[in-house]
Amino acid sequence: MQDTPLCVGIILDGNRRWAKERGLPFFEGHRQGLNNVEPIALAARDMGIKHLALYAFSTENWERPEEEVSMLMSLFETMAKDKASRLAKEGARVRFVGQLRRFSENLQKLMRETEEKSPADPKITIWILLSYGGRADIAQAAGALAKKGEAVSEESLARNLWTAGMPDPDIIIRTGGEQRLSNFLLWQAAYSELFFPKTFWPEFTKEEFENIVNEYKKRERRNGT
Repeated sequence: MQDTPLCVGIILDGNRRWAKERGLPFFEGHRQGLNNVEPIALAARDMGIKHLALYAFSTENWERPEEEVSMLMSLFETMAKDKASRLAKEGARVRFVGQLRRFSENLQKLMRETEEKSPADPKITIWILLSYGGRADIAQAAGALAKKGEAVSEESLARNLWTAGMPDPDIIIRTGGEQRLSNFLLWQAAYSELFFPKTFWPEFTKEEFENIVNEYKKRERRNGT
């Protein structure tokens, strides 16, 4: 029997398909997906999960149509300015990780301000992965070590990842039914338990989340032994 997971990663998939099934514009799916971040984050807090990593925008997502990317940038500003601030009031520390310099100066400023408002003694840390890719993360960590002339080891590489300080995820959930990691936390996911619910992210509920955590607790984790 496993304890409550220390860290859970979620690939927020299915926003566009959710909208398409309802005959809605794709941006409505992204909007509803953003609205679901807060209740799921608070559910994680209430379950005693200390770290939640949310894959919101990958390095590959920049290749999507310009209109969609522009709309997503607007939603990320809302997330950084309003929703993340509310999470801070609920005892959540918010961290943004990824190629953050690719975003506008205004969005970068909002992200910094949000992180600065986070409580010093949080009940949960929410890691929001933006312009993130597992391969890019490993490559930049190796580059940082080379620049410093530091020997490469598992420990030194982990210290230089964008997610340094985040425990490896005990669970990774990908909503929407697709069964792949899509460049999410490739280094950190070595021994994660994987769950692929068919529910699209905008419809993913606290109850389904709790069921996955309870299923995880029943699993025997061997970590390669």
